[in-house]
Amino acid sequence: MRRKIGLEELLERAPAPQNAAPQQQAPAAAAQPRGRAPHTEFEFELPLGYVDDEGTVHRHGAMRLATARDELMPQIDLRVKENPAYLSVVLLSHVITRLGDITDVHAGVVERMYATDVAFLQDLYQRINSEGHTRAAVTCPHCDGAFEVDLAGGRLGES
Repeated sequence: MRRKIGLEELLERAPAPQNAAPQQQAPAAAAQPRGRAPHTEFEFELPLGYVDDEGTVHRHGAMRLATARDELMPQIDLRVKENPAYLSVVLLSHVITRLGDITDVHAGVVERMYATDVAFLQDLYQRINSEGHTRAAVTCPHCDGAFEVDLAGGRLGES
């Protein structure tokens, strides 16, 4: 009889990649400049803010790009299996690195956020993980002028 194993156990059991022979780097390759690292963390400002147990409102935070592991882990989470709508709560708790003074953002924190803020974070997650930025092209309804806005932060009318 086969036993089901979780992602964590599967990753622990995976054999380490073996290199047949150490590769020697050519001098020309060593002299070539490396590419820039991708921007992996994005600052944001919540529309309403998370209110902690002491009544402090936390509005500023940061979200990092998701990894394949971040996307896979919720699939084996029992809370998600029981209620698929919980997937976004678990996923957001993995990628939010900071919320005000809070550095341990777990599912319980995301659960207690206002729906407006969760919707904002879901949109931000989708934007940075599919497009790699937080800018959106918009058109003024009055003058039909086209411009970009940064959805991650700042108030309307501020620069």
